[in-house]
Order: sequence, then C-alpha cells, then structure tokens
Amino acid sequence: MNSHKNAQMSFKLFIGILLGVLGIMTFFPFLWMIFSSFKTNAEINQIVPSLFPKNATFDNFKELFIRLNFGTYLKNTLIITACSFVGLLLNAMAGYGFAKFDFKGKNSLFLMVLATMMIPGQVTMIPVYLLLNSVGLTNTLIGIVLPGLAGAFGIFLFRQFMHNISNEMLEAARLDGASEWYIFFKIILPVSRPILAVQGILTFIGGWNSFLWPLIIANDEKYYTLSVGLQLLQGQHGSNYALQMAGATFMVIPILIVFSIFQKYILQGFNVSGMK
Repeated sequence: MNSHKNAQMSFKLFIGILLGVLGIMTFFPFLWMIFSSFKTNAEINQIVPSLFPKNATFDNFKELFIRLNFGTYLKNTLIITACSFVGLLLNAMAGYGFAKFDFKGKNSLFLMVLATMMIPGQVTMIPVYLLLNSVGLTNTLIGIVLPGLAGAFGIFLFRQFMHNISNEMLEAARLDGASEWYIFFKIILPVSRPILAVQGILTFIGGWNSFLWPLIIANDEKYYTLSVGLQLLQGQHGSNYALQMAGATFMVIPILIVFSIFQKYILQGFNVSGMK
C-alpha cells in the first residue's frame, strides 16, 4: 500500500516538474520581450545578449507616446474595448431572450444566428464596408465599433448557460412584482458571473487586439488602434528592436493583468453549467 502511494506521489511530482519546465519554456519569450523593452537597441544587438537590462531605461516607452502617436492609438483602443463590453451586455440580453422567452419564430431565428457562425468574418467584411460607406460611417470610430456589438458565439454561450437557470426562481421574482429589467440585472447577471468572466476576457482580448477591421474601415491615422500602430512601428522602425519590444510589451501586459484578475471566474466558467 505504501509503495503504491509513493509511486503516485512520485508520478505527481514528475508531472508537476514537467509542467513547471514547460510553463517556463512557454513564458520565457514573454519574459525576454518585457526585459528587452527596457534595453537600448545597442544592448539588444550585442553578440552575447543578456536577459536582464544592464542599464534599464524608459526611453522606448517615452518615444512611443511622445513621437509615435501611441497615445492616440491607446485612446481609440480603449474606446473600442469599452464599446465591446456594451456589445457583451447586448449578447447577454439576446441570450436571455432566447433562453427564457417564447415567441413566434424563436427556434428559426436562433438557427439563423447559429448559421452565421459558419461564415468566415473575412467574407462579410466587404458587404459590411459597403453598407457603412453608404451611410457615411467609414473612417469613423462608430464604423469600427458598430459591426462588433453583437456576435453569434456570445449569444450562443449565454443562451446555453441561461437555459439551465431555474424557471421557478424567475417566476417567484415575477410574483413578487419584480420587473423584467430587475430580474435580468439583479438575478440573471449575478448568476451568470462565470460565463460573463469568460466572455468578458474574450471581449477584452478581441477589442484590445482589433487590427484587420480598423485597418480596413479607417484611412486616417487618428482612428488607428494599438495593433495597427504596432504594425506601422514594425514597418517604419524595423531595425529598432528595443522600440518594437516596448510596443509589444505594452500590448501584452494588460491582457496578462486581466487574465490574472479574472482567472478564478474563467475556470469556473468551464466547470459550471448553471443552476438546476
């Protein structure tokens, strides 16, 4: 019996060490990028490079915001990300409607929503661009934000999660005089925190990394996002690796922070199927 337990402990220790090594190997490029952002370009190009900067400097970040217009890119990205969370709320409302209300054509409409998931986004970009151009919304932040406010994948996830929420609880709230708005914001959303966290981080990543659509819809640099600005940086300063590392670090760090804060709810989202 003891030998069996020892074997299990040894196996768990081996798996833990293996996962730790793989985790370090995975994170090492990010660590190199972060430390390199505080180096000078001459230090990065040394024949024998070092992991840690010998003389740490913030000059790369200062240049991004003072000379390379990253402040404008950041403002646009924050606006797009904030509006994406408005879209997250709309997706939750749609999912709640499909899950808990009966109306004519409900199933057919839901199937149509699901069918849009099979259409690649690149296919719809030209028709959407032509529609926005016909109403004068090209080269505007509204034109960048509007097509992404609702998404079939988000509606589907919310519908599947909210479908398992107890109907008796909602009926009891209605008998007590609660309005549908009160039920949605005070009952449905708190119960749906795990799926909200999962969708929230996906929404944040999508908004923060938005690249192709802003590049297509905007032809003025004042509407570019951080991802587009980083691509411009790579084209204009291809030999300045320190500056590129600073731009990439500024893109990655917020995502790591958001994930570290909401990881508990994200893990719950993969394990919780809703209230029965």
